[in-house]
Amino acid sequence: MTWSVYGSYLVVVILVVLAPGPDTVVTLKNSFAGGFRGGLLASTGVAAGHLVQGTAVAFGLGTLIVGSQPVFTTLRWLGVLYLSYLGIQAIRSAWRGDYDRLDEAGAGASGFRRLREGFLSNVTNPKVLALYLSILPQFIDPVTSTTGDTLLLAYTMAVLGTLWLVLLVVFVHRVRAWMRRRRVRRGLDVATGTTLLGFGAALAADG
Repeated sequence: MTWSVYGSYLVVVILVVLAPGPDTVVTLKNSFAGGFRGGLLASTGVAAGHLVQGTAVAFGLGTLIVGSQPVFTTLRWLGVLYLSYLGIQAIRSAWRGDYDRLDEAGAGASGFRRLREGFLSNVTNPKVLALYLSILPQFIDPVTSTTGDTLLLAYTMAVLGTLWLVLLVVFVHRVRAWMRRRRVRRGLDVATGTTLLGFGAALAADG
């Protein structure tokens, strides 16, 4: 792989990672509820999901998963259910509005839970797998490229996506005092929950 090809790939990936998706919303959700640590842990979970999916594509497993209708459909519906679950959680928080209690519970929430939310939001989303499968082959020469080249491209997307999420977490942390206002927080929870439900519905409709 030449540097010019890799540079072109970077441009495409930057445009892709800037587009908001379920991973972005889940990271923001955890930033609102768990502060800087919560958002950082969720973004770490997302990164782990990217590494799993990118590695699967590099070693040919991604093609097998997408090509197997039962497996792909099962993965898609797991994603639908999980995004819907997270969306309902956020809307329930807005409905109750008991943020003092929720913040206390959020501060004590385990790091594993926030890691898990980020990881599952990514790894149960077959659109991420399809994204790798649609972009990577455009920059891979089937004759000269190696598995290492494919892994480099896949992990580049994972790293850049994670950096973008961390920047969002830092931004939320800086404006956290404003976001702690009850009216603002409820509005954010409604927006987050509705968006997650929308992503879930879109994923369900793709079938």
